Amino acid sequence: MRALVFVFALLLAAPAWAVQPDEVLSDPALEARARALSAELRCLVCRNESIDESHAELARDLRLLVRERLVDGDSDAEVMDFVVDRYGEYVLLRPTMGGSNLLLWLAGPGMLLLAGFGAFVYILGRRDAPELADALTQDEQSRLKQLLDAGGT
Repeated sequence: MRALVFVFALLLAAPAWAVQPDEVLSDPALEARARALSAELRCLVCRNESIDESHAELARDLRLLVRERLVDGDSDAEVMDFVVDRYGEYVLLRPTMGGSNLLLWLAGPGMLLLAGFGAFVYILGRRDAPELADALTQDEQSRLKQLLDAGGT
């Protein structure tokens, strides 16, 4: 049982192994900032994985770049701006809500509202539609009754 718990703990800690010991900064405050920034940047190889979790070589290069910029005295915002200017906004795991991204952020809820409105109009139209039996003439209703009665016996 203890071995199973140990293996489970190792699996949970696996993403933390992505940062190599030679990448870790000696200043704990700078390292904490680097980790926080790395958690917000997307690995361009692994797609939906942060560079802090990724084992890809490009992710390592980005982690080193972030640490280098922090050691040079850049603020967190300056580091993020530098990386975004260099690789584009795609590198952000949480894209901004401004500019052309606003259309993407609003498209999902907008489509949901449009579909809800369409369903509402459809249901209202169906409610006011005449019943099929009401649309039949008296002769057609008697013929339908004959066919249904004959099919049941």
